[in-house]
Amino acid sequence: MKQTIAGIAMPDSAMARGATERIRATESTLMFHHARRSFLFGALTGYRENLVFDLELLYVGAMFHNVGLGAAHRLSARRYEVDSANEAREFMREHEAAASAIDEVWLAIVLHTTPGIPEHLTPLAALLAAGVQMDVRGARYDEFAAQQRDEIVEACPREAGFKKRLLEDYARGMEHRPDTTFGTVNADVLDRWDPNYRRMNFCGLVLGSEWPN
Repeated sequence: MKQTIAGIAMPDSAMARGATERIRATESTLMFHHARRSFLFGALTGYRENLVFDLELLYVGAMFHNVGLGAAHRLSARRYEVDSANEAREFMREHEAAASAIDEVWLAIVLHTTPGIPEHLTPLAALLAAGVQMDVRGARYDEFAAQQRDEIVEACPREAGFKKRLLEDYARGMEHRPDTTFGTVNADVLDRWDPNYRRMNFCGLVLGSEWPN
């Protein structure tokens, strides 16, 4: 039976079911529920703002947006968002999704931690970022009805200590590749987590370059 949460019909296509099964089997319960809540908050935002978007693609993007933080990528030198987007791309190819849909999901995932950009791209990119930011830092929290928030959390629980546990998962997924956090919110995570972390500074890179002037 198709599930409806806070008025949002959860996608039930073969690809959506496959995404659910993949993430449930490979990600922690905390990350699985975070992905589902991010989808729901993103979808509610889209309907509230009368945006035209594909619910199934938003679901796949939300389910895969953090997989690059997992143990399978602990030796990767890429940004975790790229690893996440690449996994989503391969998964969607397995399900014979259209190339344009794959590209749209890839771009939405890869830019979801770069503030000020996704909202100027496709509705999918804007809504994935909005859903994640609502669940992570309560962005536009009061624009959601209390009943909507309660229904979502009841269906996809926020575990005890979610805030700190999420930041720890982020940090552990990036601590071996600190330079990849430059220019994104991820630098804030390592700055708090690792006492030896030193932020890259754009001004320092310019002034310290090999150019004589």
